Amino acid sequence: MASPHTSQATQNPSGMHVALDEHLPVDHKLNQVYRYGAGLMGLILLAFGILGLTHNIGFFDTGNETVGGLNVNGALSVLSICVGLLLFVGMVIGGNFASTLNMVLGVLFIVSGFVNLGLLDTGANFLNFRIQNVLFSFVVGVMLMWFGMYGRVSSTLPHDNPYWKARHPDEAATEEQARAERTRARGLPEAGRQG
Repeated sequence: MASPHTSQATQNPSGMHVALDEHLPVDHKLNQVYRYGAGLMGLILLAFGILGLTHNIGFFDTGNETVGGLNVNGALSVLSICVGLLLFVGMVIGGNFASTLNMVLGVLFIVSGFVNLGLLDTGANFLNFRIQNVLFSFVVGVMLMWFGMYGRVSSTLPHDNPYWKARHPDEAATEEQARAERTRARGLPEAGRQG
């Protein structure tokens, strides 16, 4: 039966339905990478935000208050806590949601780094960024993108990868059929010996 989501799902000849919008199995190793990546980065951002709030800095203060070598103010602290909590939600949900969330937030962190680089030493620098904050934003962005793209975006994905199967349904069906035939061929001699 064909899927109603023809743009995102593929019905291959072996009848195996693979869709990019479906969640990975809970125990799939890629799922663990997406979850741990989101959790780790969320923990870092949450810790930074909470420590920033404990300094009782003004919401849009542009002083030299730092946490872990990074400039901070109330707005940046609250924003960090919100993004950290969002990453924890991604960690709990896991699967494609966590992967996509990591990638999207990674891109946003990199964009934020470029935007705030342009706002350094201007009156519009309301998040109190300094160059170390910009570099941190780039590092977090790249790490989130790496965690999100791992096992999903590559020209050399293994053939048991669900994303490879979704992009190559005919080859996946052929390989699955060959695997089934090899299994059946291994089982025939054993059946002959028993009879």
